[in-house]
Amino acid sequence: MKLAMLKTADGPKLVGCTLDNQYVDLVAVDPKLPATLHEVLATPEGLTAAAHALAQGMSKGQFVTGAFLPPIAKPGKILCIGLNYRDHAEETGSPIPTEPIVFSKFPTAIIGPEDTIVLPKVSHEVDYEAELVVVIGKKGKNIPKATAFQHVAGYVVGNDVSARDWQKGRPGGQWLLGKTPDTFAPIGPWLVTADEVGDPHDLRVQCRLNGKTMQDSRTKELIFGIDHLISHVSQLMTLEPGDLIFTGTPPGVGAARKPPIFMQDGDTVEIEIEHMGVLKNHVAAEE
Repeated sequence: MKLAMLKTADGPKLVGCTLDNQYVDLVAVDPKLPATLHEVLATPEGLTAAAHALAQGMSKGQFVTGAFLPPIAKPGKILCIGLNYRDHAEETGSPIPTEPIVFSKFPTAIIGPEDTIVLPKVSHEVDYEAELVVVIGKKGKNIPKATAFQHVAGYVVGNDVSARDWQKGRPGGQWLLGKTPDTFAPIGPWLVTADEVGDPHDLRVQCRLNGKTMQDSRTKELIFGIDHLISHVSQLMTLEPGDLIFTGTPPGVGAARKPPIFMQDGDTVEIEIEHMGVLKNHVAAEE
């Protein structure tokens, strides 16, 4: 099941996506459903109710049109994993991590499909990073690896946009400031529930910059799997519905190329993940 948020003439709508790319207004079908996907995830049996509404709406033809919004607009936590593909660590000249490297982004970095990635005036080395993003659907702390997938609602396509000259080029390294400028966490176009994705550890992940393929790998190359990541971070913090985990990026980032390739004003970047669709964003310089 694919669930999304649409911007319509009547305001934001929670929708379910059909196989032929029509969008069912789920709350119109079932007024008991919350108005946002984030709230659906926080509601017991919310995904089950959404699935029932989607089936009913398809049969009744209760469709709406609009532009995609971020599936989760204000996640409580955005956790990101660095150097989680062995070949990406090698291309950056970094040692292979022996445990997950975790950093964060703020909700103000979130944007949706077709929204614009804004290049800050103070950065001249803004990079793309294609990533599979985990969406938490069940609250938990100290989650065993064996039951970690019970806490996953689904997945979204993400781009861990990174200002390299801040991430690594400032005194001491400024990972936070390099990773979380406004617009630096595009996600979408929809949440794909875990049952529809299948094995999240064997998905093709690609990034195209102006139509040219820059990254092309599979999630089987992850050093630390999704169950490991969930168990690891939940030792220290409670994971809650709507929290996001960016799982890391494969090789081919712009900073590792010779010469380096960074995003420029007027560029278009597309992230595509098998079974999950394409996240497309335009790039513009800050005015």
